[in-house]
Amino acid sequence: MKQKKVLAACGPFVVLLALSFGSVFAQKTTQSTLTSADAFILKEQERVVFLGNSIFENDFQFGYLELALTTRYAGRNITFRNLGWTGDNVWGEARSTFTNPPTPYQHLMNQLNKAQPTLVFVAYGGVEAQEGESGLPRFREGLTKLLDHLDSLGATSILLSPTPVQYADSSANVSGRNADLRRYAAEISATAKTRGLRYVDILTPLTEISKSQSILENGVHLNELGYYHLAGILEKNLGLTPRSQSVSLQMKKNGVKAPASVQILESEPNSIIRFAMEPGYLPLPAPQSGQLPDGMLPTLAISGLRKGVYALTVNNQLVATATSHAWEKGISITEGPAFVQAAAIREMIIKKNEQFFFQYRPLNRTYILGFRAYEQGRHAQGLEEHSLIIKWLEGQIALKSLPKSNVYQLSLVK
Repeated sequence: MKQKKVLAACGPFVVLLALSFGSVFAQKTTQSTLTSADAFILKEQERVVFLGNSIFENDFQFGYLELALTTRYAGRNITFRNLGWTGDNVWGEARSTFTNPPTPYQHLMNQLNKAQPTLVFVAYGGVEAQEGESGLPRFREGLTKLLDHLDSLGATSILLSPTPVQYADSSANVSGRNADLRRYAAEISATAKTRGLRYVDILTPLTEISKSQSILENGVHLNELGYYHLAGILEKNLGLTPRSQSVSLQMKKNGVKAPASVQILESEPNSIIRFAMEPGYLPLPAPQSGQLPDGMLPTLAISGLRKGVYALTVNNQLVATATSHAWEKGISITEGPAFVQAAAIREMIIKKNEQFFFQYRPLNRTYILGFRAYEQGRHAQGLEEHSLIIKWLEGQIALKSLPKSNVYQLSLVK
């Protein structure tokens, strides 16, 4: 975008902004997702699958991973399917049922075939690492076979490392367990390199974060804060621009200096100035507790303010109060209409995924789809009807994920 300077007459007392942070950094292209050497893009009609063990299944209750990608590519009709299964390995052994055949591995293949993915995030190795170094050959064989199948479906694969463990029980061999996880992470990385696929190391950054923050439940599974961090790690490793791209304004006696992304709409000397900014993508609503990662929140910096305390409102809602010195350094915005909108999208994602979960993993599967289907097989039609709800929710998510312009006002409090 061509840079230009905007200058208008204004005093330092009140600033009104109509903006959506991160806008000029939004990616506007329809290229397809490619290999490790290419830029990560989600195009229209992309079909994304999260495949692995509990690292994906547990995100059903938080929805951060899907929300992160949805807001990055707002308005596009992208299908997300979470096929995570707690305790699963590359052989699909956790997917067993009382009906055999199909075997657990056949269940895994059938689920992938039905999802018709164009992009698959593959996260295995955490369960297999319990077998130690001796289990590496079998893991390598299974991962290769699985990736071959994904290739046959025409899907691009992105491989993730396992997550760390951090048991409170001093008797647990935490160091040995994490050493095994690193061995399997290295195997996954080597496989990705050999096949020219993108590899995302989440083990190393999550290990560092877990040393100072509580991001694990029971020492194994990520909690809400953990998934918030994971979303940021994933975005960074995919090469996406930080969500914290800042907007900076300089207040001067003879006007306001603003970046090209900001358009001054109206100004009154010593009282009001209005700004408009091209819409971008929604922020991620943060957990209530914990230290948030850098690069996830939009930042507003305003220099040249008269000494004092200033309050920022968005559509008349107070979102931040800080001194002029703090505003000059930059303030992270953590609430406001954009966060409310994103929270509503997140809730719809969670509801949609719940509908899908009960469709492909009904509690009474044996009676509806298995060898006892003669008893309640008539309910199979009811499972298919979930698709109507899922489709409607997906449409709403795509429609409502587009960001809206809001009016920001910075006022001198004292």
